[in-house]
Amino acid sequence: MANGFGSLYVGASGLRGSQNALNVSANNLTNLDTKGYVRQQTFFVDDHYVKFSNAAISDQAQGLGVQIGDVVHTRDEFLDASYRQENGRWAFYAAGYEAATEVETLLQEGSGQSFSSSLEGLYNAFNEFAKDPNQEEIENLVVQKASMFISRAKAVNKGMADYQLNINEKIRDDVKKINDLAKTIYKLNIDVQRTEAGGVETAMSARDARDQALDELSKLASISYDENVDGLVRVKIEGQPLVDVDRVYKIEMYEDKATGFVLPYWPQLSDVNRGGYYRVFNTDNVDPTKNTDIGEVKSLLLARGDHKATYEDMVHLTSAQYDKGLSKSIMMNEEAELDTMIHSMVMQVNQFLSPVEELGETDYGKKLIQNGFISTDPSNPTTVFANGKDITITANTRVLDEDNCCLGNDKKLPPKELFSRRSTERYTKVTLTNGNGETKELYVYNEEDPEDTATMYTLDELVANKELVEQPGYIPHLHQNDNIAYDVAQNIYDVWNKNGFTLNPSDKTPCTFENFYAKMCGELADAGSVYKTTSESLEMTRDQIESSRQGVIGVNADEELTDMIKYQNAYNASSRYINVVTAMIDTLINSMGR
Repeated sequence: MANGFGSLYVGASGLRGSQNALNVSANNLTNLDTKGYVRQQTFFVDDHYVKFSNAAISDQAQGLGVQIGDVVHTRDEFLDASYRQENGRWAFYAAGYEAATEVETLLQEGSGQSFSSSLEGLYNAFNEFAKDPNQEEIENLVVQKASMFISRAKAVNKGMADYQLNINEKIRDDVKKINDLAKTIYKLNIDVQRTEAGGVETAMSARDARDQALDELSKLASISYDENVDGLVRVKIEGQPLVDVDRVYKIEMYEDKATGFVLPYWPQLSDVNRGGYYRVFNTDNVDPTKNTDIGEVKSLLLARGDHKATYEDMVHLTSAQYDKGLSKSIMMNEEAELDTMIHSMVMQVNQFLSPVEELGETDYGKKLIQNGFISTDPSNPTTVFANGKDITITANTRVLDEDNCCLGNDKKLPPKELFSRRSTERYTKVTLTNGNGETKELYVYNEEDPEDTATMYTLDELVANKELVEQPGYIPHLHQNDNIAYDVAQNIYDVWNKNGFTLNPSDKTPCTFENFYAKMCGELADAGSVYKTTSESLEMTRDQIESSRQGVIGVNADEELTDMIKYQNAYNASSRYINVVTAMIDTLINSMGR
């Protein structure tokens, strides 16, 4: 009877095992489209054996069937690590490509009213001006095209600045998401530890959610992680702890009041009271060979830069400094190059229309010095109060070149510049007095001050001269002897064909003003192409790894349905087996009773 009833245990184990295996397969199918779900697999092992006889050769024992040895929750750690690294690298280059595409859209060279059309319009206007600068309609055309050119350039420049602010908001959102994911991982660590503390159950759902959080985090930043013996995952970002076994290190953001740009920093490593901020992301060390080109946030910080750039950012840089710094930021580099192009053209055109020279180099200035209007004593220079400030005048002071300037129809000094600074006049008029009580007037050029944007011929400050907009005939086009200034008009037109412009400190080939813009667009296209091809290649690599990873963790509907049929048949077979054993026992018992 022992063997008979033992056979019932065998059948019962088959029922239990098949039923549990069916439940596992059904759970897999239910979560077929659940993001981050890892397929569960059932493995059977022998149940207990009952020994009923000892023998010299081998013991005799009766098996009690099978039981589920484990429901395996399998991941490939190598594939996980590879996927997360390639996911972060893809996100880095995808963000850079998006920034390059945005600048191309602002320039509208592919479609719409391109910036090059406004360049061409101004070029054609100067061409007509060179033919006959005394024609009123041509003077009006020059002023009109100059105004349109500046307006279009300012619109592009503002678009770049606005996109920098958009990137800035994206950085805010991404850093918030990093902090939220860190909190999620920490909470899931507690859930895993609580569930698995008894050593019986595996916290499958919590582990799936935690791995999914790590996948999402890998897109935002370069991460490293490890799991300790208690099942707790510790995470680092850029080498610094983000999630530890007992805490989360929150990333804080410092906002520059001047720019509105944010800087993610580690508060536990910073001396905020003294203005010392330990940056989370070091954008100075981006190098593909060192695997430091990882993470969307770092790419966004790099593309945005740390301020709105102007031509002044290019002025004092060496080639090495430019290559290491400014050139890495798509937005700042394009802002600086565009502003450099506009500044260079504006300065040359204005110089022809309203020429500036050092006082000691002009005939007028030499006479002032000789007649005692200007002091030659370095320890006691001439100082004049004008426009609410003291102006020191020496032989090196730049002033209007009154001897060689042209005039407009109003015949007044100083001659009008075509492109003006919104908040700063070109000259300050001062009155000089010598020892004899004689007075002379002088037009002192208001120099550009890098510390004061209002004094700079930069796009934020540039406007077409308002007086010329109202009276185009005031544009300087007549020599002081009333002859038409064809030479000056031709010089302005020749600016376009002069090989005197360089794109940036690394550009060793001077080009014309017209080619400057073409070269700038070409450089942008090259950068965009690199980001695009790299991001596409990395996306393909990431997807291939993900495909391999899904082969390990993914749910296949066909496989699960096949398993369900198999376990259903096994269940039915165990049921029939129990019926047969029951009938056999029933027959034996009834036979014994006769």
